[in-house]
Amino acid sequence: MTFQTLVEGLSFSEGPRWHAGRLYYSDFYRHVVEAVDLNGQVETIAEVATQPSGLGWLPDGRLLIVSMLDRKLLRQEADGSLVEHADLSGVATFHCNDMVVDQVGRAYVGNFGYNIEDQSAKRVWSKLSLVQPDGSVSVVAEDVKFPNGCVITPDQKTLIVAETWGRCLTAFDIDDAGHLSGRRQWANVDPHFPDGICLDTEGGVWVADPAQGKVLRVLEGGEISEELTVGAGAFAVKLGGNDGRRLFVCAADGSGHAAAKTRTSKILTLDVNYTSANSP
Repeated sequence: MTFQTLVEGLSFSEGPRWHAGRLYYSDFYRHVVEAVDLNGQVETIAEVATQPSGLGWLPDGRLLIVSMLDRKLLRQEADGSLVEHADLSGVATFHCNDMVVDQVGRAYVGNFGYNIEDQSAKRVWSKLSLVQPDGSVSVVAEDVKFPNGCVITPDQKTLIVAETWGRCLTAFDIDDAGHLSGRRQWANVDPHFPDGICLDTEGGVWVADPAQGKVLRVLEGGEISEELTVGAGAFAVKLGGNDGRRLFVCAADGSGHAAAKTRTSKILTLDVNYTSANSP
């Protein structure tokens, strides 16, 4: 199986989501959210000067966008304008990053915890934020080792988070109010560093590992049933396409600010034998 290139020349693509027949993604250093169809036709959806990351939708169809640098969650109104949906600066100790939005519009948002590009910086483990549909913010998990990609199971009862520095996938039970409990290790993926993730209908979690340039399909307990070599750093994944079996990979040679000039980021595709769970 060989990956095909759908989009190239990006600075750093992240947060892929399949929605309404297109793949939506953020491009960090070009400060845009874009959507691409299966023919490679790209449309700019929003411009976010403070660097966009995680994406999701409210039940009424309005787009939510993580604004990294000012640690906010933005909402795109019907006229295309962006407004503040929530302020996460009281919870996030550094840049906000990935996010998952449930069926009623509750958003779970992670953050770096500390400046990961500063080699002398002390590692600070992160707090996971819950943003209610009305924009109110609370902390639902602490001491998360760089929360990255996250998914919610189709029954809306379990949240799975990739802890990049923990080299594991961590699961939580979700109650009716969106609060988390029952924290447990869903899978140990050491020596891999899990970044973006997505879920298939058979319960497998697809994991992007930028350090080794691989995409893994991981089962609960840690068994790896699929291992794909990307040929570049694999930072995020999403299943989608017309039949839900198209795997999209956000790939790049690196993620730092130098990527703004090198523009090695691209989105790769590959058809696989598993179907999207239609849950972020």
